[in-house]
Amino acid sequence: MMIHEITSLVERYKDRKRIGRGRGSGHGKTSGRGHKGAKSRSGWSSKLAREGGQLAYFRRIPKRGFSNKNFATRFSVVNVRDLEKHFKDGEAVNVESLVARGLVRDDSLPLKVLGCGELSRKLSIAAGKVSNAAREKIEKAGGTIELHMPAVWTRPATRKTAAT
Repeated sequence: MMIHEITSLVERYKDRKRIGRGRGSGHGKTSGRGHKGAKSRSGWSSKLAREGGQLAYFRRIPKRGFSNKNFATRFSVVNVRDLEKHFKDGEAVNVESLVARGLVRDDSLPLKVLGCGELSRKLSIAAGKVSNAAREKIEKAGGTIELHMPAVWTRPATRKTAAT
């Protein structure tokens, strides 16, 4: 007999366990909840990492290292081949125009232009960053580049007052 022959004979769904239906059912009286305590009562739930007084697993593991991932500047990226494909000669390229053409998801991140592909159109590009390869290709085609990164919040400098 093969496994696929066995499974065809077995019912598709198992009947649910009917608890609290008398001692003869095997799930009567306490209905599988044991005796007393919070777990036996309705509305009880545990916190995800709670281990009942034992030190939680994530607290037992030593913390080592440091990552700069949280401090990275993220960009919306577009290649010059995409600009060649979607823009006409003399058009302005910025985050809003790229969003309108569906090349960038939204205007929440600054734009970075990369140099993959060829460019033969004269475009005026406003971006946060431009790679060296992209800069060469844009300037070779007669286009212009305007760099402007959004301001990043920094803690204001505190003035130290001289004691008088």
